[in-house]
Amino acid sequence: MSTVTSDLRFEAGGDSPGLTIKTSARARVLGLRVDPRTGAVVLTVPRGVSRRRALDWAAGQRPWIEAALADVPPAVALAHGGDLPLYGLSHRIDWREDRPRTVKVEEGRILTGGPADTVEPRLLRWLIQHARVVLDRETREYAAKAGVTVARIGVGDPLSRWGSCSESGTIRYSWRLILGPEWVRRATVAHEVAHRVHMNHGPDFHALVEHLFEADPGPARLWLRRNGAGLHRIGRRR
Repeated sequence: MSTVTSDLRFEAGGDSPGLTIKTSARARVLGLRVDPRTGAVVLTVPRGVSRRRALDWAAGQRPWIEAALADVPPAVALAHGGDLPLYGLSHRIDWREDRPRTVKVEEGRILTGGPADTVEPRLLRWLIQHARVVLDRETREYAAKAGVTVARIGVGDPLSRWGSCSESGTIRYSWRLILGPEWVRRATVAHEVAHRVHMNHGPDFHALVEHLFEADPGPARLWLRRNGAGLHRIGRRR
């Protein structure tokens, strides 16, 4: 699959995203989608369809595209006075230049200092590291309960998965789970640890997830489907 960006642009909410064109040997028809996690407008083009025809078709879909863009959650900058949903709870970012740069969490507030233009990257680094610590601890807790070992635990920023477990025993998570409620995060951890026993999604796997989590994990999956796009918009630039 090849990917290029066109000059065709769309307007929504003060943004003007371009059109990403992906040529696919597997596609049979022209397809359009707006990614609610990034605000990207993606046109999939079957091989053999001309670029001009594809762009003309996409231009004709402008009303639908701009309506879909209007539904994309707004990008959330990490700056003084902004709100950050740490653990699913609103925390106000409280910055003062003469304060120590170390990030500190108090009730309802996240404190930091240093130059204003370093606040967002510093908070992102702290969130990723904090997520790594919390997810490592919870993964090892559930692994002990399941009687399994985990070779390695890591975090990243994938768009398509909240967690993954490899045959080798490595479990990786999206650091953005630290932004959601604790019960949503722990349900995801239970899901990945259960894959150390069952590398499938059969009845025994689901029973083990529920045993580890000690509750029905269904509401957590539903919460992520409804709110996950918003988590992906935090600290992300279009």
